[in-house]
Amino acid sequence: MTRKSLTVGAENCGKVASFHATHSPLTTHHSPLTTTTAAILAGGLGIRLRSVVADRPKVLATVHGRPFLFHLLDRLAEAGIGKTVLLTGYCADQVLQAVGNNHRRMKLVHSVEPRPFGTGGAIRNALEELSSADVLLLNGDSWCDVDLTDFCDFHHELDADVSMVLTRVDDAARFGAVTIGPGCEVERFEGKGAGGSAWINAGIYLIARRLIEDVSRGPVSLERDLLPRWLGQGNTVFGYCHSGPFVDIGTPESYAEADWMLDI
Repeated sequence: MTRKSLTVGAENCGKVASFHATHSPLTTHHSPLTTTTAAILAGGLGIRLRSVVADRPKVLATVHGRPFLFHLLDRLAEAGIGKTVLLTGYCADQVLQAVGNNHRRMKLVHSVEPRPFGTGGAIRNALEELSSADVLLLNGDSWCDVDLTDFCDFHHELDADVSMVLTRVDDAARFGAVTIGPGCEVERFEGKGAGGSAWINAGIYLIARRLIEDVSRGPVSLERDLLPRWLGQGNTVFGYCHSGPFVDIGTPESYAEADWMLDI
């Protein structure tokens, strides 16, 4: 799924984000991202993509002549991130061989699952390598041009436990919708299947490390289990509405679009 620029419109969350970009007292200081540990979910099996990418993990699928993972690492390095943890599993050796232990002076740490742990279990498995109070987590199969520094400032100004980038699509059936309130607070997560235009999870998060500490070891889904649980427990979860390009390479159709519709 590829999205070109949208107008955020009248959603108050968009208004809060726009106000924040020019009025936040944090924007005059060095970005908190320089001391934030990032992590990328890079261990998925990529079953839906096997018909077109059969010989490598999904994160190494070629987009614009380079492994997709390299585009994500570029964005993190450009934002000032000093350390990124790659949450690997399926074909972890290929990921290590492709990217090594550094990228543009950014340290790379490989956290390999002994068995499939799911998105939530993978981040919990890497806890010892997550050294900052908040962790910047990215899906390894999606990309959007959000300003990571502004997103981080947004998270800290709202004193959020979890912040997540949201993007709007014409058909949310494959993704599941996210409902937000007038102050950017997430009110509920809708399951996949319901179509229509909606805000969806764009796969970029800032998560308080203490929440990850409380997750039991073993298989668990971030999207289906942890996010709804954290919200239900009264933790503050906010959505940062983003209007720029969004790319998901999870299916052959969306992967084909990614290579020619988005100039990364």
